[in-house]
Order: sequence, then C-alpha cells, then structure tokens
Amino acid sequence: MLLHRATGTLFIFLRRQFDLSTPDNLRARRATTQIIVLERIALISVVVLTIAALLMTIPGIQRFGASLLASAGVAGLVIGLAAQQSIANVLAGIQIAITQPLRIDDAVVIDGEWGWVEEITLTYVVVRIWDRRRLVVPISYLLQKPFQNWTRTTSSVIGAVTIHADYSVDVEALRKEQSTILAQHPLWDGEVDVVQVTDTTDRTVLIRSLMSASSSPKAWDLRCDLRERLIRWLGETQPGALPRQRMRIQGEITRRRDS
Repeated sequence: MLLHRATGTLFIFLRRQFDLSTPDNLRARRATTQIIVLERIALISVVVLTIAALLMTIPGIQRFGASLLASAGVAGLVIGLAAQQSIANVLAGIQIAITQPLRIDDAVVIDGEWGWVEEITLTYVVVRIWDRRRLVVPISYLLQKPFQNWTRTTSSVIGAVTIHADYSVDVEALRKEQSTILAQHPLWDGEVDVVQVTDTTDRTVLIRSLMSASSSPKAWDLRCDLRERLIRWLGETQPGALPRQRMRIQGEITRRRDS
C-alpha cells in the first residue's frame, strides 16, 4: 500500500511540472500523455508484484510450486486466448503513449465529431466534444482508422470562410476590408490573411477567405465573426454584389384597353 501511494504521488508531482493551460503547450501535452500511461502501467505492476510477494510467503506454494506453476501456465494460456482483444487494446495503449498520434488536450476530429482529448487510458480514449458530450473511443480503433489531429505539431489552425457573390463583386475591395478587420481582431494571430476566387457557377463566384488563429476554438470564433462582418460589409457597400437572379424578357408587350 505504501509503495502504491508513493508511486501515485511521484506521478502527480511529474504531471504538475507541465502546464496545459498555456497557448502553445505541445511539449506539455506530449509529456503529460506519456506520464499518464506510464503511471497506469506502474500502478498495475506494483499491485501485481505485491500480490505475488504475498503469495510467495505461503508455505503451500513453496511445497507444490512446480504443480502450481504448471497450472498457472495453463490457466494463463486460456485467459490469454479469451482476453486477446483486451490485451491488444493494452498493447495499443502503450503504442499510443510511445508514438503519440494524439495527446492530452489535442483537438481531434473522429468520425465527424470535433473535440479535445480529455483522457487516455490503456484501453480507450475520452474525447470532450464541443457541445460537452463525451466520445469514448477504443484505443485499437485509433490505430486502425484515420482521424484528424488539428494540433499534431502546433496549436495554430487555419480557418476558411466561403462566400457566394455576384460576378460584379469587387474582390480587391473585399480583400482590403478583410485585412482591415483582421488587423484589429484580437483572435487573429497575424500569420494568414488570404482572399481568393476559387470557383464559379452560372450565377455566382465562390470567394474563399483564409485566416489563422492560435487555437482551434479561436479559429472557429474568428471564422464566424469574419463571415458575419464581410456579408454585412457587402450589403452596405456593394449591395449589387450579393447573389441575385437576372431575367431577360423578350417579345412585345400589348396593352389591353377597355372599350
């Protein structure tokens, strides 16, 4: 019991050496993920070794050691075959801790669900979805299926806003307005500011705006705010640039006179 508490205290001390609340916390997320997984392995090992040491003090085990070891070997083989999926998950958890395709507090998209990695165990990962739901994903699933990690190398994220506009839109003026908005916006990190016409249809042009932020939540809020401001600016300064339908009526118009 004393060794178990000492081991837990040691890992708590190690976790406190890294602050996850800083904006650029890549090193802290990497270290915390490894510490948590190693802590679980160490605590399980302490429990197993303690139980083994206690059993070795029983005289009966020493007298019939050979037969008990043989029985334990057969039982271990049966249990191993029955629990091979669980063992695979545990080994996958160790692999996650070493290779780190995702870490604590990473922003990820799994099966269309966007959120942050809240907990990593030896068998599953808990993702905190943006609407406060929790997505529990088996570790083995993450090694077999592709998923998006928005903070794999850095917390900075590029956001995109698309706007449909009329062919008469002044793109250069729109580009200057976006730069003005971003220069005064507290969520912009000052790196990416791009406006491009990326596609056309028979009625409109598709304008894509790119901007960057220091984290995925800030990038989301920045996208929503910029979209709202650009649409309002177009309505106030270029109302003819908003999407519209044009109709051409051909033929003669005859007037009917009442006799």
